[in-house]
Formats: sequence, C-alpha cells, structure tokens
Amino acid sequence: MQRLVMRWAKLSLSCLILMGCASSPDQSPEHTTPSKTDNAVTPIVPVTPVKPPKIPLKVVAVGDIMLGTDFPEDRLPPDMGQHLLAPVHNILADADITLGNYEGSFLTGGEPAKQCRNPAHCYLFRTPPSYVQHLVDAGFDMLSLANNHARDFGEAGRTNSMAVLAEAGLGHSGRAGDIASVEHNGLRIAFIAYAPFRGANNPLDLRLAQTTITELSKRYDLVFVSMHMGAEGEQATRIPFEVEMYHGENRGDVVRFARTVIDAGADLVIGHGPHVPRALELYQGRLIAYSLGNFCTYYGVNVKGVNGLAPILKVELADDGEFLAGRIISARQMRPLGPVLDVEHTAARLIGELTRQDFPTTPLEINASGLIVRK
Repeated sequence: MQRLVMRWAKLSLSCLILMGCASSPDQSPEHTTPSKTDNAVTPIVPVTPVKPPKIPLKVVAVGDIMLGTDFPEDRLPPDMGQHLLAPVHNILADADITLGNYEGSFLTGGEPAKQCRNPAHCYLFRTPPSYVQHLVDAGFDMLSLANNHARDFGEAGRTNSMAVLAEAGLGHSGRAGDIASVEHNGLRIAFIAYAPFRGANNPLDLRLAQTTITELSKRYDLVFVSMHMGAEGEQATRIPFEVEMYHGENRGDVVRFARTVIDAGADLVIGHGPHVPRALELYQGRLIAYSLGNFCTYYGVNVKGVNGLAPILKVELADDGEFLAGRIISARQMRPLGPVLDVEHTAARLIGELTRQDFPTTPLEINASGLIVRK
C-alpha cells in the first residue's frame, strides 16, 4: 500500500512539472498565437561572385634592328653579335609581348635586288641566319618585315627571313597578307606591319587598311599595328600632319593612317622609319608611338646625335586594348656596342617635349624619367 502511494505521488509531481514547462503565469493567449511572419521563409539572395581584377598585358616595343651585315663587306660584330643586346636583355624580356622592326634579310649568299652606285655608302643588309638566336634570347615575340630593307635581296630574301623567324618560333608580318598572331592568358593578339614599299601591307591604301583591321578586330581580342612611315633624318622629329615625301617617295601621312586603323579596331600603333624618335599620342584611349627611331643597327646606319637614341617603350594595356600606363626607357647606341641604358633619360625627355609640341591636347603626361600617365 505504501509503495502504491509513493508511485501516485511521483506521478502527480511529474504532471505538475510538465504543466509548468508548458506555460508560465504571465503568458496570455495572444502571446502564443503565431503571426504570419513567424512562418515566412527568408528569401535566399544569390551572391554574385566577385571577378578577380584582370592582369594588364605588358608590351615592350622598339624601333629598327639590324644586327650587322656581311654585304658588300664584312661588317658583322665581334663574337657573332652575341653581346649586342645583352645590356637590355632584362628589359626586353620583362614583357608578355615584345615587338621590333627587323631591317634587312636573314640570308646566306644571294644576289642583291639593287646595285650600289657607291660601295662605300651601300645600304644593303644581309645578316647570317644564326643571328636570329640573339632576338630569341632577348625575348622578342613578333617582328615587322615591312620596311625599305626587307627586300634588299629581293622578295626571296624576305621569304628566307620569314622562314628563319618562323623556325626560331618568332612571329612575323610585312609581306602583303602576312599577319602574325599569338595567344597570351586567353587573349588572341594579331600583329600586322605596314610600309609604303613594294610587296608590303600598304598604308597608302587607307580603305584597304581600314577593312583589314576591321576584319582582324572581329577575329582577335587585340590588334597591334606596326608602321614604317615618314621622312628620315634628324630634321624629321616633328610630325607635319600631311603626306611626307622622302627622295621622291610617298612615305604617307602617319597621323591619318594611325587614327584610321584605331578607328577600325586597332589597339596599339608602333611607328619607326624616320630613324629618330617622334611624339606619342593617346587617341580613342589607344596609344600611338609615331616613331621609336633606331634601336640596334650595327654599322651601316647613322647613329650620330638624335639618330643614336634608342628608346624602349613599355606599356600596360587593359584586356580591351585601352592604355593604362607606360614608360619610356632611354637607351642609346654606343658603337661597337649595341644599345646601352642612358641615365640622363635623353630619349624620354625628347619624346616628352615632342609630344607636348605636336599633341598639346593629348591626355598624356611624360615626366623627365620617362613615366607615361594620363593627365
């Protein structure tokens, strides 16, 4: 009987505890009625992933290159030229794409396409094919063969140069219809070189150039244009904003050509041909270098005074081709050496001054050490 009473007492206590847990003295019916919002489902807002910033494309460009000639006499550098570009190797190689203009033919033997009236002043350039390795070692990727020396040994000479460059893994452009291309970090890049000389992509035919660049811009993400145009010599640093003639040859209107190809879709225009530096211009957000002059021209080309300046242009481009920033690294040719760095920044200071004179409204600022920024 006693055990039954104890079991009843425990059961009563348990019920009281449960009743206490179910409600509290201050709880009222309105507090226990759920509202509509209590059962609402919180919407899940999709989070858009933040895209990592694009890495700018680094491009290095230089002007005319001629690594020595064995015609009409041996004017090849010592040690087969292996030290010509050594002082600037690290600069040329510190880029995603490195561009230059190669003068003459990579060729062994062969007959020149023209005769020299005075052998002492014979401007026909023939370089041993093995010298192409110097360009590879320096970090070049694509070279122009559109200039007035690409056919010194006829079209056969240019054909051989194309084969030598291709075998070395370097892109080339120059002959009409010849276009180089490369891919970097998923960007497809085309390179086309123009010159107003026989057999080359013709810059004097603006309508054809416009059509060509428009088509390239549809197939490639970026289009780089090289132009070997304009008058020559120390008096040719200023841009005349008209057609330039030299020794009776129509060398084209460099400003009209450069702006035309940018309007058609080009993203970078690199000029050379005058053998001296010229101004820079920012047009439609794209950079134009009207002439980078000579770069490495071992004997046979005048390198006195301003002709000896050898600027190296470094630029950073957005993935749509827009100019972001850049620098002119000043060098000069010091024979029998190749280009050597110039601590006085002579080329940068000259290009900065020419830019201010020829394009006073262009949104570029070039300081005394060569830094290029938007104003």
